[in-house]
Amino acid sequence: MSPRTTTAPAPAPGNDTPTGAHTPEAAGVIQDARQRIDDLDGRIIGLVQERMAVSAVIQRERLSSGGRRVNLSREMEILAHYRDQLGKPGTALAMTLLELSRGQI
Repeated sequence: MSPRTTTAPAPAPGNDTPTGAHTPEAAGVIQDARQRIDDLDGRIIGLVQERMAVSAVIQRERLSSGGRRVNLSREMEILAHYRDQLGKPGTALAMTLLELSRGQI
């Protein structure tokens, strides 16, 4: 008996790029758009880090003046704002931002 060999199916024509595009033009558009997304993600991460730093200042001042670390009514305003602007997923995004910004409780 001879060993059987199998080969993987050949990729679809024009679908051998990491973009999944079927034409070079589409691949170029996708690569450019992905670069824009990567740039936007970098800016978003920077803004989140800035938000965290500003929140730390607010918390420090609130605590040093005898207040509480978290202001729940303010957090509810933030949740509503994100929900109003982005729909239900906005609430999840706001919750994540609030969690990142609260620091250790």
